Amino acid sequence: MTPRTQQPPPVPRPLALITGVGRTVGIGAGIARRLAASGWDIAFTHWNPYDARMPWGAEPGAPETIEASLSERGAAGAAIEADLADPETPARVFDETERRLGPVTALVLSHCESVDSGLLDTTVESFDRHFAVNTRATWLLIREFGRRFSAERGTGRIVSLTSDHTVGNLPYGASKGAMDRITLAAAHELAHLGVTANVVNPGPVDTGWMTEEFRAHCLDATPLGRLGTPQDTAHLVDFLCSREGQWVNGQLLKSNGGLD
Repeated sequence: MTPRTQQPPPVPRPLALITGVGRTVGIGAGIARRLAASGWDIAFTHWNPYDARMPWGAEPGAPETIEASLSERGAAGAAIEADLADPETPARVFDETERRLGPVTALVLSHCESVDSGLLDTTVESFDRHFAVNTRATWLLIREFGRRFSAERGTGRIVSLTSDHTVGNLPYGASKGAMDRITLAAAHELAHLGVTANVVNPGPVDTGWMTEEFRAHCLDATPLGRLGTPQDTAHLVDFLCSREGQWVNGQLLKSNGGLD
């Protein structure tokens, strides 16, 4: 009788925490699906009240649909409702992620507050909310990640999504600029953990927010003659989170089709 060959135990999947995954068509959801296909388990945050007050509106059932798409790719998934304007939320998100799926190896920050207004009409309330969500929450999430990181040295990853649009969008652009600096500081301050930290500017990706006029402007200004897709951003984030992407560190990368 031939002895049965004993199969080696399965290699545990690393865990990525992705913020701002509230809609199936969003960049965050595209990143979640790509990382799931590459062997990551995924925890993700969403905040429906933000989508509900934006022109595109909330997408009922989106977290469940996204979780199902992750499962189809072999990943465990956990959707976590999170108001990142609350300074207590980042620690709670990590607590719930660890309870449900385990420790986090990669942190991908794709959440945002983005309400158009300029120098003359931005309110103090709007300015403060943009900085609370886009800047303070980024710092607090990175801080939690750094304090709790326990994975193999050299495997930790932080990727933040940014924008260079400020004209007519003052609080969003300014708060994203501050977010960039916090993320890039992590490349140095978390070096003792072997964690890399990078910022990605995905350029014009229409996930339901562009006007026809702005869409036409972006098409004219992009040499490739098309808009970006969530998948375009996801492929770059996937590389940065991989072992092969370890040497890219402390960078602000433009992945925008050559937008002028």
